[in-house]
Amino acid sequence: MKNEKLTFKQNRMLAILDEATKLLIEKPNASMNDIAEAANIGIATLHRYVESREQLMIHLAMRAIDVVNETLQHVKLDEEQAEKYFPELIEALIPLGDKIYFLAHDATVNYNAEIEGADQKLRQPVLHAIGVLQEKGFFRSDVDKTWIVEVLYSILFLTWQQVIRGNIARNAAPALVVDTFYHGFVAK
Repeated sequence: MKNEKLTFKQNRMLAILDEATKLLIEKPNASMNDIAEAANIGIATLHRYVESREQLMIHLAMRAIDVVNETLQHVKLDEEQAEKYFPELIEALIPLGDKIYFLAHDATVNYNAEIEGADQKLRQPVLHAIGVLQEKGFFRSDVDKTWIVEVLYSILFLTWQQVIRGNIARNAAPALVVDTFYHGFVAK
């Protein structure tokens, strides 16, 4: 969805969800009052958008899935040059580190069938790309694809976090992640 096509209420809800995601990464047990404060709204306004913390968590998970899915739609796998997929994917996903962290670490994803199904569907293109690269000998075939995705998600979140804190330059982050993802910390 393009933001210019959204109503004021929809844009405000997205802003609330984005602020809540950032806060909950830093303070997982943040109260609804904390979330309202982080979003610069009153608690009554927050409750006009979501009735409960449980409902908020569902909205957060679906927001993360939507944002990551929209980004994934722009990164296409060319099986002839599959090794180019991950550098492009990594560059596109680093700015979404908070969303990826939320999907990988929030229990709501694992206890809601709709969210879990959407998350699994979201991972399919990445899992497929890993399979292609395993077949080509680029990745080890004895390593489970899901493990590789989880490692990638973890590296993406850590990189996002380090960029936000100013420890890694934003423009240097993609190359660092690609190198770490492909080669680990082996001396060259």
